[in-house]
Amino acid sequence: MSHDHQHHQMNISTQAIDRMNGHGDHAGHSKEPGGRDAPAGKHDAHAGHDKHAGHDPEAFRRKFWLSLALTVPIVVTSHMVMDWFGYQLDFPGIGWVGPVLGTVVFAYGGWPFLQGAVREFRDRAPGMMLLIAMAITVAYVASLATAVGAFDLDFWWELAALVTIMLLGHWQEMKAIGQAQGALSALAALLPDDAERLGGDGQPEQVRVSDLDVGDVVLVRPGGRVPADGRISDGRAELDESMITGESRPVPREAGDRVVAGTVATDAAIRVRVEAVGEGTALAGIQRLVAQAQQSSGRAQVLADRFAAWLFYIATATAVVTLLAWTVFGNLDEAVVRTVTVLVIACPHALGLAIPLVIALSTAVAAKGGILIKDRLALERMRTVDAVLFDKTGTLTRGEHAVTGVAAATGSSDADVLAIAAAVEADSEHPLARAIVTAAAQQGARRTATGFRSLTGRGVRAEVDGVSYAVGGPALLRELHATAPDDLRRQHDEWSGRGAAVLHLLRLDDDQASVIGALALEDQVRPEARQAIAELRQQGIRKIAMITGDARPVAEAVAADLGFRPGEDEVFAEVLPADKDDAVAELQKRGLRVAMVGDGVNDAPALARADVGIAIGAGTDVAIESAGVVLASSDPRAVAGVIRLSRASYRKMIQNLAWAAGYNVIALPLAAGVLAWAGVTLSPAVGAVLMSASTIVVALNAQLLRRVHLRPADD
Repeated sequence: MSHDHQHHQMNISTQAIDRMNGHGDHAGHSKEPGGRDAPAGKHDAHAGHDKHAGHDPEAFRRKFWLSLALTVPIVVTSHMVMDWFGYQLDFPGIGWVGPVLGTVVFAYGGWPFLQGAVREFRDRAPGMMLLIAMAITVAYVASLATAVGAFDLDFWWELAALVTIMLLGHWQEMKAIGQAQGALSALAALLPDDAERLGGDGQPEQVRVSDLDVGDVVLVRPGGRVPADGRISDGRAELDESMITGESRPVPREAGDRVVAGTVATDAAIRVRVEAVGEGTALAGIQRLVAQAQQSSGRAQVLADRFAAWLFYIATATAVVTLLAWTVFGNLDEAVVRTVTVLVIACPHALGLAIPLVIALSTAVAAKGGILIKDRLALERMRTVDAVLFDKTGTLTRGEHAVTGVAAATGSSDADVLAIAAAVEADSEHPLARAIVTAAAQQGARRTATGFRSLTGRGVRAEVDGVSYAVGGPALLRELHATAPDDLRRQHDEWSGRGAAVLHLLRLDDDQASVIGALALEDQVRPEARQAIAELRQQGIRKIAMITGDARPVAEAVAADLGFRPGEDEVFAEVLPADKDDAVAELQKRGLRVAMVGDGVNDAPALARADVGIAIGAGTDVAIESAGVVLASSDPRAVAGVIRLSRASYRKMIQNLAWAAGYNVIALPLAAGVLAWAGVTLSPAVGAVLMSASTIVVALNAQLLRRVHLRPADD
């Protein structure tokens, strides 16, 4: 690999630097996930409910607090509550507190549920919205009829409490879900806003990227992004293409080579003739892949909605049977009382909180453990995952090179080779140069160089103790007509075979170059990656897979280092962005439920396509926006923690739903009066107490989620 060293003269705006932070598969550019746009999931329980319909966290928050403020006086002035607690309130107009404030709560706080009920009825898909709307409407009509003397069924406080509790549950649910448009905007942010187009006189002029046409020639300065797909017409540079191809090392490009919009010229200026703009660029293709994958992701129905649908049918059938039965027995008044009681008791107090409370708590527990849950459906699906596909660079590896081997020719020592190479590289800003300098500093090998010069596309040279040295790759050896000794050639072949970048140290005497040493630099495997894979196997994950844009020798070497099992685990190497998406689809076609873990732009379509997308927090904006789960740290062991939390959350959901459903199994028949012959009936007041007790049980059970441990075993 050529090793072009040149000082970076980056004159980049703050906005551009922000865009570049964490680009590609390079770790170390950590960003706080909390500021991300809302998740890429869709609120399946209320599909199609946009913010204009009131289904956003802020709307539910406002409605909840106002409804709560109005509910307190309704409850305090209720004769039923006063009898329970043995106090008396009496003031002019006390009888109007319930009707007036209750009407406001019904109309204002209950409006989203009434809207949702209309949609569910129109779609012939009864669920939570229709059940809640039915309960609060029956309670409101019965209470209003009582206020004018038609009945003796005062449900004002139950109505207000139900609306308030449902608003709280949906507010928490909306906070856990959010909205899903971040991935595409993050992809678009990779393109620069402006470009330097060369005019007829060869002078650059600043133009908008949208004004570029096929055939234009643009100047890309060191550290700048390529504004459109094209070919280099003049110049040579190493381009960071990791955000597009996943290749972990800068790739040398020269005249005639194709370059892709969004990639970065790391060390030298190039001129690019534009061949594709707008929708024709590779980046736009990735955008389309992300959009298609998000649209085709499964619309798993929420458990609570399924329970609510069944409860709606059961409650409606029970109410009809109750009304007919009591009417047949000749007791019309009791028929109305029993029917209304059935419909009101079917109010899903506990059912409405069973899922949102677990979601809110699991989200809080996850955040405390460094895991951001952006899509609650992703958390639900994580318990069913049986294959985990890791991106290699920046996820299982650090995404930055380190010196992993030093070899000296006869007459030199490894320590001297490292010290001299570090001195020559000291003034270079190339990532490989930084790795050599860091390795020498760690070993205390310090030399001083003078006369530093960059040899564009080949390497660098400088004088150490009055002797000229050069450091570079194969291109430098060819230019200087230098040949490495046999022992160094064998070492070079061994290092290259496992995917390492190999640089040579040459001594320059009267234009005669002799190779005196070589250094191997590799992307290091994260020490915690092996434990992450071991923990996933303990969780019962059937297949561990790794995917990368790197060459197969690199991928196979990393897989062996990580302890992949031949014949069981899988390695996808030399994979392009579209192929990453296809690799996920291929695993899914085998019947596997796939979790994809990655951090690069090239991972975005795969993250969106996977059953669960997990983004490493040090990754790019687009990877994070495409994922349902974000790991704030770059520790892959947290993936096992997500599985533990998912399974624990699911258990709590099932327990809460079972309790909520069990309550209705007992309460509905009693409310209908099936034991009235034995003198056992369920009055609306007792039903309200049971509803409150059921809600408390659900809330306390959800709190047990705080016991789940997300951190790795050795933390």
